[in-house]
Amino acid sequence: MRTDTGGDDEADARRGGGLTTGEVARRLGVAPTTVRSWDRRYGLGPDAHTGGRHRRWTAADLARLERMCALTATGLPPAEAARLVLGETASPAPGSAAPAPRPAARGRSRAGTGLRLGDVRQECRGVARAALRLDAAALDALLEDAIEEHGLVAAWTEVIMPTLQAVGRKWENSGERYVEVEHFLSWHVSGALRRHAPLVAADRPGATTVLACVPAENHTLPLEVLAAALSERGLPVRMFGGALPVESLVAAVRRTGPAAVGLWAQSRTTASRPLARHVSEIEWGVRGARRRPVVLTLGPGWAGRTDPGLPHPPGLAEAVAAVEAAVSR
Repeated sequence: MRTDTGGDDEADARRGGGLTTGEVARRLGVAPTTVRSWDRRYGLGPDAHTGGRHRRWTAADLARLERMCALTATGLPPAEAARLVLGETASPAPGSAAPAPRPAARGRSRAGTGLRLGDVRQECRGVARAALRLDAAALDALLEDAIEEHGLVAAWTEVIMPTLQAVGRKWENSGERYVEVEHFLSWHVSGALRRHAPLVAADRPGATTVLACVPAENHTLPLEVLAAALSERGLPVRMFGGALPVESLVAAVRRTGPAAVGLWAQSRTTASRPLARHVSEIEWGVRGARRRPVVLTLGPGWAGRTDPGLPHPPGLAEAVAAVEAAVSR
């Protein structure tokens, strides 16, 4: 939701003359059809029409719709949000208390957002709506709430990743549209991860994990969440990000002597079994007590391209468990 005053509620709704539906939609960052739908379905239309059927929205009407946007951004279904808005704006009887807002429902939801999310946690809806509106403040708050409530691994698996996948599908099916939404959401997820678990775990000999994308691969966000989950558990991480050249990867492994190396490949065209095998055979330490890293092949690009000596954890929880096992060797 826009948190500024909108030019004093759009100059007091154009000094009493009211705003058009299009002007209201631009102010809220939603489509005009959404505003009309809220009017038709839930009775959130303007208090008065001018010139017959022409809608003119006053400052009070605008405030009511802004409240609607704020509630739906938390994941509340539009029908429930509308009931709360109408209850909050209704005049209570003399001496009676205003109706208390009901808390946002948790658990599963099928409420619509314009994205094909399927049967997902309620929080996915709020995250998706905030991302589609490019609402930075709401998105940060929703991401942090999800991580705090469910824990990092569950928040990623059940809230963040389903929303990212839905945005990705929308992008793929809409040409070049929604690219900005995917980039916006990824950036804010990355920020939430760093705020939750900065990469500051103290070094422990033999406990470091090296994380890098294979050459020509730039999808770093899954590695960022793994790095945050390991840091949350006090395990030191060396994060090298996207498209690390082979020579640099080998140098990093030799210099750090890690217990585990995670190599991310999003595409089968970037996954390289010879590279993973080469890294797994790098040795360090004194003669007679030398060690090798456990190489984890991470991401969908490795499907069908690994062998028993190169573990391929299917998800975040399994990757964390594999690193913990490697560290405890």
